[in-house]
Amino acid sequence: MRHPEEIVTNPEAGPRSGRCLGNRQRAGRSSQMAAMNEWMKKGPLEWQDYTYKEVRVTASEKEYKGWVLTTDPVSASIVLVNFLEDGSMHVTGIMGHAVQTVEIVNEEDHRVKEKLMHLFTSGDCRTYNPEDLEKKKNSLKKWLEKNYIPVTEQGDSPRTLCVAGVLTIEPPYGPEDCSSSNEIILSRVQDLIQGHLAASQ
Repeated sequence: MRHPEEIVTNPEAGPRSGRCLGNRQRAGRSSQMAAMNEWMKKGPLEWQDYTYKEVRVTASEKEYKGWVLTTDPVSASIVLVNFLEDGSMHVTGIMGHAVQTVEIVNEEDHRVKEKLMHLFTSGDCRTYNPEDLEKKKNSLKKWLEKNYIPVTEQGDSPRTLCVAGVLTIEPPYGPEDCSSSNEIILSRVQDLIQGHLAASQ
């Protein structure tokens, strides 16, 4: 009876070849994991050090360059922004697990930082007054409760909605305003908010 490691992966190869191939594949995978995990081993505070700086990112054997808008605290994904000559911008998202190296090319530039910070300011936030935000919050809270999602409120007005103690929804209470380390709950709640917005249009 063959040892499990000796199962032949190539019909023309003998048991020993199968074992070598398996070991090589495992070695390749482990070295890839080690390279990928270097970025993901960092914590949110370390990732934050890259925000508003121009970086060169190597990911999946490709190279990307741009200004770091944000880094997702759950998946370690990086969002890069490049400002084009015609005044428009190009946004690139790089999945955290694919990142191999991140090199800072330029330190924070005041003018670029201002532009990037402005991107964070939602148009909704600027146009909604406190009464509108209160209505949006109450409407969403009822919708979530109707879908058997436990919701509480926290903080000052406009208040943050808190779902099951593991997810928060900041004003103006859109899908992109959700934050959670639990990706399953995050996805579920974002889908519900999207459904709520569609139903209220």
